[in-house]
Amino acid sequence: METVVVIVGAGPAGLATSVCLNQHSIPNVILEKEDICASLWKKRAYDRLKLHLAKEFCQLPFMPHGREVPTFMSKELFVNYLDAYVARFDINPRYNRTVKSSTFDESNNKWRVVAENTVTGETEVYWSEFLVVATGENGDGNIPMVEGIDTFGGEIMHSSEYKSGRDFKDKNVLVVGGGNSGMEISFDLCNFGANTTILIRTPRHVVTKEVIHLGMTLLKYVPVAMVDTLVTTMAKILYGDLSKYGLFRPKQGPFATKLFTGKAPVIDVGTVEKIRDGEIQVINGGIGSINGKTLTFENGHKQDFDAIVFATGYKSSVCNWLEDYEYVMKKDGFPKAPMPKHWKGEKNLYCAGFSRKGIAGGAEDAMSVADDIRSILATLKNN
Repeated sequence: METVVVIVGAGPAGLATSVCLNQHSIPNVILEKEDICASLWKKRAYDRLKLHLAKEFCQLPFMPHGREVPTFMSKELFVNYLDAYVARFDINPRYNRTVKSSTFDESNNKWRVVAENTVTGETEVYWSEFLVVATGENGDGNIPMVEGIDTFGGEIMHSSEYKSGRDFKDKNVLVVGGGNSGMEISFDLCNFGANTTILIRTPRHVVTKEVIHLGMTLLKYVPVAMVDTLVTTMAKILYGDLSKYGLFRPKQGPFATKLFTGKAPVIDVGTVEKIRDGEIQVINGGIGSINGKTLTFENGHKQDFDAIVFATGYKSSVCNWLEDYEYVMKKDGFPKAPMPKHWKGEKNLYCAGFSRKGIAGGAEDAMSVADDIRSILATLKNN
């Protein structure tokens, strides 16, 4: 099949890119390996998840949220919004298509995308002038290699598989990772009566969603350094010194840290109070080794657990199928060009949703990619 643009991935960034291209009447096809759009939100999100960012930072092009929508949406509300977006703009992704390889054919200056239809088992070949990678930052769940992990006698899962603490009542559960997922899963486990411990290796800023909302609004008008100073001061006033509880604050400000490292500040849902009250135990450092259900930590502490939840992030899977990834990506599957032109590669290869700026970043990328493709096609037509 031939088309002008192939988009790989039907998450928010992929859907937005298709809509923006359609606004310019540019033919495009979305290939999605799952049987639904936005599978991360529909299949790999825990039950209690709520969006930590205000609704104006969680919307896609040409369809802002209405006044009736609360400032901070539940997962269900956001999923409904995405489904309404697909319906309103009549987006028709080709589901159950797992892309096996994508290469640039120098002989005709086109991209050759090979996909498997996982329903029929057939191999499909797509040719396009432009290719957009929109599989997102959250590819494959990352579970680090730990000595003896194969001997663990309990349950091991990645945070993307976690749904609820309902089945963990009275069990000793270790959550590995002190980011937003790890902190919120710990809170959920504790609420369901699990004996919860969280393992935190690196310092993280802890703030409220209201403070982050204020900070993100100010960033439109005020330099990052000034916003960081304000947000950090407010966090100190709200929480005080949390280091005695094992929660350490980075020297770099929360928004600068997010910008340069991709690590977002932790938006507290009530976890800090439970840590203060001793309901959730904090261990700093990493896991040294595992022997059966006994874990030995790097600080020498030993403790038995019935389950481990790894909230240790994701690995990009882009380089597994994008053979000519070096035109836009580094080996780690993230853009090689710095912002704000991170989305544009060589040979008409683009990426959307890799800016580490969440839904808003994916929406911005989608508009930039579509505008750039429109400009290139207009130039070719005039020549």
